[in-house]
Amino acid sequence: MAAIIRLSSVCRAGVKPWSFFQSTLLARPAVVLHKEHLQPHRLTARIHSSQPLYAGSDSKASLHWTAERVLSIALLALGPVAYFSPGPVIDYSLAAALTLHGHWGIGQVLTDYVHGDTKIKMANAGLFLLSTVTFAGLCYFNYNDVGICKAVALLWSK
Repeated sequence: MAAIIRLSSVCRAGVKPWSFFQSTLLARPAVVLHKEHLQPHRLTARIHSSQPLYAGSDSKASLHWTAERVLSIALLALGPVAYFSPGPVIDYSLAAALTLHGHWGIGQVLTDYVHGDTKIKMANAGLFLLSTVTFAGLCYFNYNDVGICKAVALLWSK
């Protein structure tokens, strides 16, 4: 609660709150007393903050965030619909929604934990390949086999 009050008092003073999350402010030295000499030793650590995906455009980030939430709610709705009325339309909708949901989720993990330009490009290429193979595999399963809805129903029946 004290942090909320303190941040709100800073915001009223004209300080921009996003300036606290810049990488220069995230590297702070800590002072530790050494037991033998009782002299302070400076310890520094670097905290990696994730890169902004849409640095110049707040509307694209906001639309992406909204799309993620809409897709999550749609997946919640597709569960009961798939159970009560399975069919090809629901199967392909599940294939697309599950693949997109997984793609966005793994993309956020990569954004947070992969650093370096080459590593980011390789990770994103791998993610696109994984998402493409996943969607193609689910569509193949829907077309040539019983489909996602019936497969889950068969798993639950045994």
